[in-house]
Amino acid sequence: MLTLNTKIAQADSIFAQLVLPYELRENSRLRTALTSGEEVAILTARGTVLRNNDLLRGDDGRVVQIVAAQEPTYRITCQTPHDLMRCAFHLGNRHTQTQVGDGFLRICQDSVLKGMLEGLGATVGEESAQFEPEAGAYSGGGHHHHGDGDGHGHSHGHGPLAPIPVRQKIHRPSDKQ
Repeated sequence: MLTLNTKIAQADSIFAQLVLPYELRENSRLRTALTSGEEVAILTARGTVLRNNDLLRGDDGRVVQIVAAQEPTYRITCQTPHDLMRCAFHLGNRHTQTQVGDGFLRICQDSVLKGMLEGLGATVGEESAQFEPEAGAYSGGGHHHHGDGDGHGHSHGHGPLAPIPVRQKIHRPSDKQ
């Protein structure tokens, strides 16, 4: 089994691509398989989140490119930037993982959140998209910029923007209501 354990910035050649939804890209310990069927183990530092186009080198030198899977999401738009900021505030207040785009927000599908956002006047459309939520102020990895397409996030390495709380609950659509 190929063991992927080192995140690298660039590679001369890529052995394979590994398509994963966001939920699996935030696991630092994962056993999965390439499209070829070859099993791989991902063993990264705790807290590592794999982003679209990240490269992982295996213990044998082979490099695998991470590809963000298309997954069911909501694209949130509003009539005004102020209304979109209100939606972002309410999602943040619920610790909801959110992708910030140019004039839109994106979240994993959740009917309760959809109702809340529509109640705030947002247009909430179902889509299948690569989900790349913001790393957050407490992540220590800076922030990411995302466009409407397959944008590439990059870290500016500023460190945490605020003290890290001892207990922080992140809302995921798969959590029991």
